[in-house]
Amino acid sequence: MKRVVITILTFNSSEETVTCLESLTKIDRKNIDLEIIVLDNDAKEHPFHLPKALKDMNIHCLVSPENLGFSGGHNFAMKFGQKFNPDYFLILNNDTIVDRNFLQELLLTAEHTRVGAVSPKIYFTAGSEYHKERYTKVERGKVFWYAGGIMDWANVVASHRGVDEVDHGQYDMQEETDIATGCCLLIKKEVIEKVGMYDERYFLYYEDNDLSQRTVKAGFTLIYQPKAVIWHRNAASAGGSGSALQDYYITRNRLLFGMRYAPLRAKVALLRESIQLYFHGRKWQKKGVIDFYMGTFGKGSYANI
Repeated sequence: MKRVVITILTFNSSEETVTCLESLTKIDRKNIDLEIIVLDNDAKEHPFHLPKALKDMNIHCLVSPENLGFSGGHNFAMKFGQKFNPDYFLILNNDTIVDRNFLQELLLTAEHTRVGAVSPKIYFTAGSEYHKERYTKVERGKVFWYAGGIMDWANVVASHRGVDEVDHGQYDMQEETDIATGCCLLIKKEVIEKVGMYDERYFLYYEDNDLSQRTVKAGFTLIYQPKAVIWHRNAASAGGSGSALQDYYITRNRLLFGMRYAPLRAKVALLRESIQLYFHGRKWQKKGVIDFYMGTFGKGSYANI
């Protein structure tokens, strides 16, 4: 019997959260002792209420006194979940729908001694693709959001392999990956005990890259497992791709991440790029640069959350 604690954050997005939980009610739980923690991350306008139909599941609803971001929110939930003495934590976005066998496949992969964390094959939810007009009705729901993560150290850019591609079986092999995505991440308790939880300086974005690096440096491997499948409605709680929120946190946190882990030449290039963004970038990119140099992390200066 494997003990798993799933942590899910909700922030003014109750509908997506309920849909996610409903998909979790249908998964194969054979030999799994499962607890689900839903943290309402200071969503004062639209507080989360668990539907009666889901109250028979082991779902624990918590409320944060303030918006802790992705990193702080999941840390809060995992600290609560430690009392269940889990073998694994599963970090899961609330805007996802899971396949019935996804957790069994992740656990089977994670049994190997050297494996520290596993992420599944992730499709865009049908209709939420970046370029939905490109795809036929049959192709929607089979377009990759994540098929493993790639870290380009020369440019300090993290990317998802396969993004926007229709699945034709091209990423059906289990393999090591540079980045285990926080959208869906099964991580061993022993890894958390050794390397720590998320770094709360990031608040939102790049925290999974940072945790991935710490996991690998501690001697564990990160695995992409295509037999485990979920669907993701991209940026459902973050205002969409290219939003002011993303401009701010991705700009600031990429600098934080790069200056910690990138090779020297890349750090120099990143600092030069930050100067260009300060003078020529968009409003919140400029603010992200300023806050990095001022050491303003966590929630930082972003005004709308």
